[in-house]
This record gives sequence, C-alpha cells and structure tokens, in this order.
Amino acid sequence: MIDLGKKNILGVCVNAIDYEGALAQVIQAAENNHSLSVAALAVHGVMTGALDKVHANRLNKLDLVVPDGQPVRWALNLLHKCNLPDRCYGPTLTLKLCEQAAAEGLPVYFYGSKQDVIDKLTENLMKMFPALIIAGSRPSLFRKTTEEDKLEVIKAIADSGAKITFVGLGCPRQEVWAYEYQGHLSMPLIAVGAAFDFHAGLKSQAPVFMQDRGLEWLFRLLSEPTRLWKRYLFLNPLYLSMLAMQVVGLKRYVPPELSVADDVERWG
Repeated sequence: MIDLGKKNILGVCVNAIDYEGALAQVIQAAENNHSLSVAALAVHGVMTGALDKVHANRLNKLDLVVPDGQPVRWALNLLHKCNLPDRCYGPTLTLKLCEQAAAEGLPVYFYGSKQDVIDKLTENLMKMFPALIIAGSRPSLFRKTTEEDKLEVIKAIADSGAKITFVGLGCPRQEVWAYEYQGHLSMPLIAVGAAFDFHAGLKSQAPVFMQDRGLEWLFRLLSEPTRLWKRYLFLNPLYLSMLAMQVVGLKRYVPPELSVADDVERWG
C-alpha cells in the first residue's frame, strides 16, 4: 500500500496514493460514519485549479485527491520522487469500492447524471456485484441549486442509510459538490465523473495500451471532438509547459489559502 500524503502539482495538492491506500481510507471512513471528500483528478481537473485560485482552494480542502490520469502520476513521480507504479483511475476505483462495499454490506448511493444513466449504471453494477446494496440514487438537476435544494439532497442521502455516495456531475462541478457537501454528510463522497457513463455502457473507455501511455485524452478527443477539443488541445500543452517550469524551478506554484466565505457555487 502506498500513501505518501499530499504533493503540490501546479498549486493543486494531489495525494501520492495507490488503489489500496485509497480503498483503505474510504472504507474506514464509511465504516465509522466519517466525512471524507474524494476526487479523482486527471490533467483537466488539475488545470481547473491551476487556472483558478478559488477552485484550487476548494480542491485543496478535499480530504483525498487521487491521481486519475497518467500525466498526473508522472508529475508526482517527477516532482516528488513518489515512485507510484500506477495511477488511481476513478472508474477503476469505483469498481473496487463497489466490490468492497458489497463484501462488507456497506450501502451505496449514486448522485448525478441523468436518470436513464443511473438506471443502467446500477443495473450493470448489480450484475457485477450481486451483493451490492444500493441505498438510493438521484439525478442531477442540471442547474445551480438553492439552499432548499441542498437541504433536500442532504436529507435524502442521509435518510437512505447509505455509507458511501458516488458523485457524477462532471469536472469541475462534482468537485465543487464534494467540497460543499463534505461537512453535511457523515460518509465518503466520491467524485468520479465519467465512471457513471463508462459503467452504464454509454461511453467507451480507451484501450488499455492507450491508457497506460497517457493517451486516453486522444481517444476521448476522437470520440467527442466537438465537446472536448478545447479541453485537450489547449489545456494539455499548457499543463506540460507549466509543469516544466515547476520541475526546473522557474516558477513556484504556492497552494492558495483564500477566504471562501462568499464562495457560493452550488451545483446539482
């Protein structure tokens, strides 16, 4: 098990951790009814913080930020000599957590996406893990939520008896959600993004050889060019150039410590 704590990548604090370490933290929190906010960040997720100090502050206040993308793992190894052998990929982490939750009788909840996606997701997960207890689910409202909406969601999840909640709202909305709800629900909140669509069978994952070589972005770009071209063709080169400056010491990216008293960015 590897768990070396948080390390600075472009001012965003990412945990140098493997699957075993992440599983241990989440399951322990679930068993003890402890709040634990978790996000899986690839390059896009890191860059949302690197380019926005307010959002970086949110990300850095999450309890566990795992290296979802190979380029994020490479950055941890290059900058901080972490020697991580693999990334901690959100969709795979989701399956590992569901398997462990099924084995230990820990009910799970799914929040986000559309109802038809959730229906197919839960159907497929039940086929993979027949003992999995699904305490409930709720689709996204696809709008900014009110305080009343937030209280209703908190009550629904808390009353369901869930011990773990998976959040699929897309980056960066799901990380904002985990940040805003972490103090209100005594359980792990796992922001896993595309895992909902992947495990529902609605989107294809990149072949393993592309994933291993950090080329998942290319597969997704070719699959959804209209939606994703700006994300990958702009952010990926910028990530590499900013990372190079941090590696050679030309620039220090200090994690921001901001007051977020007026940071209202609720998404549902």
